[in-house]
Amino acid sequence: MPPTTVLVGFAEALAGPEAVWSLVDAGFRVIAFARKGRASALRHSHHVEIKEITAPEIDLSACLIELCGLLNSIRDVSACCVIMPLDDKALYLCDKVELPPGWVLAGPKGANAELALDKFTQVQAAQKAGFNVPKTALACTADDISRFAKTNSFPIILKAAQCVPIDSGRVRSGGNWICANQAELDRALGQWSEKFPLLVQSFIAGVGEGIFGFAQSKGVKSWSAHRRIRMMNPEGSGSSACISQTVQAEVKTSAEAMICASGWRGLFMIELLRDLEGKLWFVELNGRAWGSLALSRRQGLEYPAWTAMQALHPENDLETIEPRSSGLVCRNVGRELVHIVFVLRGTKSSTKLANPSRIKTIWEVLRIHKGDTFYNWRGDDRKVFFADSYYTIRDTVFKTRH
Repeated sequence: MPPTTVLVGFAEALAGPEAVWSLVDAGFRVIAFARKGRASALRHSHHVEIKEITAPEIDLSACLIELCGLLNSIRDVSACCVIMPLDDKALYLCDKVELPPGWVLAGPKGANAELALDKFTQVQAAQKAGFNVPKTALACTADDISRFAKTNSFPIILKAAQCVPIDSGRVRSGGNWICANQAELDRALGQWSEKFPLLVQSFIAGVGEGIFGFAQSKGVKSWSAHRRIRMMNPEGSGSSACISQTVQAEVKTSAEAMICASGWRGLFMIELLRDLEGKLWFVELNGRAWGSLALSRRQGLEYPAWTAMQALHPENDLETIEPRSSGLVCRNVGRELVHIVFVLRGTKSSTKLANPSRIKTIWEVLRIHKGDTFYNWRGDDRKVFFADSYYTIRDTVFKTRH
């Protein structure tokens, strides 16, 4: 029998290489859909076949039609095929596209897709599950935000309420603003221009953490957790370096309550923030592969492969494992170097909540400790590592200049 085909996307997703390798090592044949003409590290891998479709940022309707055509073109390769989203935009597409016969989805659908893509729904679910949640409001107009600012002290943070904002038949990029005073808020409101709903929250300074798991019919298994050592952008972004840690019982209790209440199946990640007093706050739920997937895999946790297997055999609970170690460090070389650039540039916001020492930052980033591991490194697929580092630096510097 030929190996089962798993179609993943988008190829440009940060978790793309590690997710593909997880599937390949489990015996799957992997195809990835990519945005036409968009460079990605995964294009340099010899373990995956790339198929191009129109980017949803250009034409969402054409993107859905072409994805459906792609599904039909490869459906007979094996007895049953799997489609797995690797980022939020692909998750949205997978929820909307009608799967042909012989295809199964390894990802959230319907109400669970809404939970994965709607941050206000996540906040409500997290609060019900017992997480600490910052003061939050859903804003559709500037007046909504002004009312929040009047009753809550600065700083506040504004971010898109929908993970995949859509306007005029295209997927848009959501904004993210930290406002320390009225002048910064006025500037953010001008840039936003009421284009999409915003989540408005009190801004909390602290260190990012994450809790991960694999949900089955009998509960969540293979728990793991990490803490961010550094963020690519000190003012707020994904991590450039993280360290594994033990899952705390009270966090596990709230996370399991939230996941089980939704009937979730497969991999998930809950992003958290530990404030300066040590209190832990809910940030968001990721219902697809996450950026630091490399750290999970270095601990022997093959969340993507398990999720694909579960989609093929939902009636069977898999024998999963617990993480091999805590205190394991994993670093993204491209993001680490970009972190230096952000620190040298200095903070844009007058909050002054993220202003690391430049000399200390350079020393910590350039020093490599024994036992450090790295994102997207694989001995038989080395081009992916170097391509990922190059594209990360190039794309971030280009974006910063504009």
